[in-house]
Amino acid sequence: MKYFIVGFMGCGKTTWSRKLAAKWGYEFIDLDHVLEAKAGMSIAEYFSSFGEDAFRKLESQVLKETEYAENTVVSTGGGLPCFFDNMDWMNANGKTLYIKLSPKTLADRLENSKTIRPVLQGKKGDELIEFITGKLAEREGFYLQATNIVEGIDMSVEKLEEALGVTAT
Repeated sequence: MKYFIVGFMGCGKTTWSRKLAAKWGYEFIDLDHVLEAKAGMSIAEYFSSFGEDAFRKLESQVLKETEYAENTVVSTGGGLPCFFDNMDWMNANGKTLYIKLSPKTLADRLENSKTIRPVLQGKKGDELIEFITGKLAEREGFYLQATNIVEGIDMSVEKLEEALGVTAT
């Protein structure tokens, strides 16, 4: 089975996908890393060189053309479910799990993140919360199409397994 983990940046998609895959002995794929390898540059560089439209097209292509092992946990980019038919494609090709967190919690995590996120540059405090609230309002309709949803607070592999209705094979 393929599991696609979706949610807003900073919700823990990569961390929890990796932990779930390790526990189950599944393959782990971070689609952002696959995209960067294919593009030969970072997502930030691609974005600034070619723009969001080109990035979203490449991201969708990477999602659909990557070869997945039978048992794989996939970490997706935060915006990936919200473009083209990506969410429908993931639901048709595996199970999807939305890691849901409040704008305040996401802002706290992103403000202290070591990862460079170009879209957040210079935003702090209330401005960051406001930005996330707006973006989340745009995206949540797509995230909520996931076959499974889990509250991201007090996360554990066991909580993920419970949300997916699965235990280690």
